[in-house]
Amino acid sequence: MSGNEETTAQVLNRLRRAQGQLAGVITMIEQGRGCKDVVTQLAAVSKALDRAGFKIVASGLRECLAGEAANGGEPLTEAELEKLFLSLA
Repeated sequence: MSGNEETTAQVLNRLRRAQGQLAGVITMIEQGRGCKDVVTQLAAVSKALDRAGFKIVASGLRECLAGEAANGGEPLTEAELEKLFLSLA
């Protein structure tokens, strides 16, 4: 993933948060915790992953609009960005 350092840090923070929440879900299941608690935590993991994905797509949109591309390659086309966005829906 390319982009500025702030965007990268935000994505990594969201992914680390999701990683911690997922570890918590696994522990909850191992401990036999109730379905409601497990599903609530699993929803939090899903939301954190979605937010990270949306941030990555938004960064791609910004690069595309600015005519830039990761690692000097071609910018993503509108169709490619749409496909990325829809993959998160």
